[in-house]
Amino acid sequence: MLRERRFIQLWCGTTASGLATWALPFVLGLAVLDRTLTAAGLGVVLATRTVGFLLAVPISGVLADRYSRRAVVLWAGLGAALATPFVALGLGRSVLLMAVAAAVVGAGQGACRPAFQALTAEVVDTGRRQQANAAMTLAVRVTTLVAPAGTALLAVVLGTWWLLVGTGLLWLVAALLPPRGLRAPARAAERTRLFKEFGEGVREARRHPWFLAGLGALAAVIFTGYSATGVALPLVSRDRYGTEAVLAAALTAYTLGALAGALLVARWKPRAQGWVALAGLALYGFAPLSLLLPVHPVVVFAAYAVAGLGIELFNVPWFTATQREVEPRLLARVSSLDFLVSYGLAPVGLAFLAPAIDAFGWQPVLALCALVCFLAPAAAALVPSSRGLSRQEGT
Repeated sequence: MLRERRFIQLWCGTTASGLATWALPFVLGLAVLDRTLTAAGLGVVLATRTVGFLLAVPISGVLADRYSRRAVVLWAGLGAALATPFVALGLGRSVLLMAVAAAVVGAGQGACRPAFQALTAEVVDTGRRQQANAAMTLAVRVTTLVAPAGTALLAVVLGTWWLLVGTGLLWLVAALLPPRGLRAPARAAERTRLFKEFGEGVREARRHPWFLAGLGALAAVIFTGYSATGVALPLVSRDRYGTEAVLAAALTAYTLGALAGALLVARWKPRAQGWVALAGLALYGFAPLSLLLPVHPVVVFAAYAVAGLGIELFNVPWFTATQREVEPRLLARVSSLDFLVSYGLAPVGLAFLAPAIDAFGWQPVLALCALVCFLAPAAAALVPSSRGLSRQEGT
């Protein structure tokens, strides 16, 4: 895959967008440290970015199926690239300006995700899409592993303002680099209202029981397990172990596990691929489970490594199956539904978990989170077509 020019262009563009997406909150965190942005301002800016993302995902799914997917990536990336300098201009001056610009950046991010997913299916043939998706996720994981130290070093030389502008340049790369796809845009006679066209994508998703079951399991795991990572892990690291090093090491272990999972799934194609993927998703339950009792930090690190391994055992086959099974002209809309549900529930879970811990304590909440992470994929596996992530049972 890495010897084909078109895939390399797509891979580099996707990687640039992922790096820009990751870098913005990290760089803004540095701005909090140097007191050019308050913690409350950081929360407002990141919240508006999330709102922009969630509003753009369903619209862009329709547009990427209606028009050229390459064109959607181009305009979404250019929009994020042009808005990013305004985030920098607002530092120390106007949180409102930063928030509005961040919403546009989030919209660009949300528009790119389903378009990139559908564009992968156009650029890569069916037999090699699992390798392609594994290569995509490998780039993301390597970025999250090495970029924090690199960004911190650059901050010494360049400063926060220039780092923010740098994320805009990454969006420019994401906009300009991906190749053209092979699918012709829909004819004008086939276009209807946006809401109706998105409804077509929902109906297409309903035609695939494995997709609905897997998406439900993923949403449950994100709502509970991901929230435990975002809220409970920092609290446990501080209050039980007395150091933030446990938080940093656990997240690093998660990324290393995800790298191992992506490398494994790039070559391994089990017969019951769907069941293996759902079993991998269930492994996330070990993350909140490890936080329940005062175990040695090594146990926490191991649990997060296993969770990272499992999430990629799920992600790569899931994306590949969606690209294979969904009708090509509806792929971006179905992918946008996927991202809307999974990413949309993440902030909701984060908002609910902290008050739940305050009301009921760590142990009951974390026990429930672990139980949901184990049981939701198991329930999804009961759907017959989930065995092979295909409407044809057993494939």
